[in-house]
Amino acid sequence: MDKLVNAAQQAQQRALAPYSKFHVGAALETAAGKIYTGCNIESSSYGLTCCAERVAMFKALSEGEREFKRLAVAAETEEFCTPCGACRQVLWDYGQNLEIICVNKHGAQHALPLRDLLPEAFDEHFLKQG
Repeated sequence: MDKLVNAAQQAQQRALAPYSKFHVGAALETAAGKIYTGCNIESSSYGLTCCAERVAMFKALSEGEREFKRLAVAAETEEFCTPCGACRQVLWDYGQNLEIICVNKHGAQHALPLRDLLPEAFDEHFLKQG
């Protein structure tokens, strides 16, 4: 797990957050052990900003990956910073069994299943009911 956390912390250093100054890094581990990283990238049109977690997931998906084990999220906060709602939904759509590892600015870690972050999630089974 240290390799995954280190990758998230390194990705955090590449964040482009000129407006919020809130730098986040993420590292996504596939079932085969490959790691994809992402950092938050802000736009002056705030709605176009993309979070680190989605950047990592989209990079992995665009390379053909479909099975994931863990996602580490590193932020410069005292408390543990979990993925936002939009990221939780995207992560659920492609990695329902993910373990989320939150890392604070001191390097302390807190792990929990994605299912605990998005109880009663909306997913494809709702779309098949209509």
